[in-house]
Amino acid sequence: MIETVLDRENINNYLTLAKVIKTLPKQNVWTAYDAEADVLYINFHQPPLIADDSELADDDTLIRYQNDKIIGITILNVSQRSESSGL
Repeated sequence: MIETVLDRENINNYLTLAKVIKTLPKQNVWTAYDAEADVLYINFHQPPLIADDSELADDDTLIRYQNDKIIGITILNVSQRSESSGL
């Protein structure tokens, strides 16, 4: 596994992320990116809850539910998304 070195540009991206997170209804989020699968996992609980249902949206986004409440989002094909699409 290749470790990425943090530099000033990376830190600025995290600062931009912080501004976005402040605007979201769920501000406690945990993320993991699987580069090999090109999948971003977003969880709203730590440790992540186990989904009892899920829904695949048209935009390659998997919404994960437990007891009819959204507990996480899985975003497929992350690197294929344009910046104008929000990712």
